[in-house]
This record gives sequence, C-alpha cells and structure tokens, in this order.
Amino acid sequence: MTAEVKPASLQLTERQEARRRRILHASARLAGRGGFDAVQMREVAENSSVALGTLYRYFPSKVHLLVATMQDQLQHMHETLRKRPPTEEDPAARVAQTLMRAFRALQREPHLADAMVRALTFADRSVSPEVDTVSRLTTAIILDAMGLEGPPTAEQLSAVRVIEHTWHSALITWLSGRASIAQVKIDIETVCRLIDLTAPTPSH
Repeated sequence: MTAEVKPASLQLTERQEARRRRILHASARLAGRGGFDAVQMREVAENSSVALGTLYRYFPSKVHLLVATMQDQLQHMHETLRKRPPTEEDPAARVAQTLMRAFRALQREPHLADAMVRALTFADRSVSPEVDTVSRLTTAIILDAMGLEGPPTAEQLSAVRVIEHTWHSALITWLSGRASIAQVKIDIETVCRLIDLTAPTPSH
C-alpha cells in the first residue's frame, strides 16, 4: 500500500511555488553551514531574492521555516526511497533499513539536521499544521517500507507511532552526542520488532 502525503504547497501558483522552493533551499543552505542560529530571516530573504515581508507571508517565523524545511527534506527522502525501495524481505527489517537510510542522509548534514530538529522541539501550537505534515510524511515512509497489502490496523498504526517517536528521539540523542550510530541502529532495529508483534494473525 502506498501512502500519499499532499504537500501544503499545492494551492500555490507556479510562480509562488518557485519562490517557496528558493526560500526553502536558502534556509537549508544556511542551516547546513551554521545550524539553527545561522538561519536569520533577513539573510534567508536576501539569499532567496524575496522581500522580507514576502518571506514572513510564507513563513511567519524561523521555526515555521525550519519545520517546513524538514518537511521538504522528508518529501525528497520519500521520493528517493520510492525509486530505490528497501531490499530486505522481512517488513521489520525493511523499515529498519529505510529509517537508517533516512538517518544517514541527515547524518551527512549534521548542522541542518540539528536546526530542523531544534525547530520541531521549539514548535508551539501555531506550527501544528507543519509539524503534522512532518509526522504524516514519516508515517508514510514507514508504511511504504512495511509493504502492507491492505490498510494498517489500529495496532499497526500504534506501532508505527512508537517507531516514529523512537526514530525522532534517536536523532536527538545522536545530535547531542549521547548516542553513537551503532547504538541508534540497535534501538531502531529493536523498536521495529513491534511490526512483527502487531502483524494480524492469518485466518485459517
């Protein structure tokens, strides 16, 4: 089963979408160079050739902008994973392989990963739609990797949420230097066993 997640940008005109993409690329570049503090709204506006007022119309705050940047990164990751799906036969192993690939993609740009995760942590209720989209994208990536033949059960969705929380937590502990990549891999593989535990029992 393939889970579709529609980006919030679908309502934008082609020109607005191109402007939004320039803003997100500028945000990712600045964050990639210097992390959360390097993303200054004035600099993002200059780097993306938009007026500061226009930037604030698209993204009311730096936290909104960085959470949208994470949404954009996950969307790209989701497309890449669909082109090159996991190779493991077992659903739990496929999800673990997928999440480690996503983790390694973020590991290549630690300053950007740190900025996006900090923005998610700082996000208040006003950023809920963007945070929800990040969560839905992560869920879609996990469900795609599971390769279910029909819709997930309530138990399976619960397992997916726990896996998502663990992945997010592992990212935070790795970024803060409290966990090695090896430890992250063990934690991800351990939590992915929930997929086997929640698989529906075949009816005879």
